[in-house]
Amino acid sequence: MAAGAGVVDDGTDESVEARLGRFFDSATGGAALGPDDDYFALGLVNSLLALEIVAYVERVFQVRVEVEDLDLDNFRTIARIAAFVRGKWGSGGAGRPA
Repeated sequence: MAAGAGVVDDGTDESVEARLGRFFDSATGGAALGPDDDYFALGLVNSLLALEIVAYVERVFQVRVEVEDLDLDNFRTIARIAAFVRGKWGSGGAGRPA
C-alpha cells in the first residue's frame, strides 16, 4: 500500500487537491504532478495503484465509490478526482468529513 494511504480525515481544512497531491507524491515516488496531469497516460499508475486510489478516496474523503463511478475519467487527474469528491459531497451520497 502506498505511504499515506492509511490517513483518515483529521478535521483539517486542507484542500482536496492538496491531500490528493500528497498521496500521489508518495505513491508515484515523487513525480511532480500538476492538477491536470494524466498520471495514467504518463504510465505512473498500474492496476494495483488504481485500486489504492479508489480506496484512498473512499477512506479519506468519506465518499462511497459505486461501480458506476468507476469510470477512468473520474480518476484520471487530481483535478478530476477533486471534482468527483465534491460532486459526491453535494449529491447527498455522503457528507463532507467533519
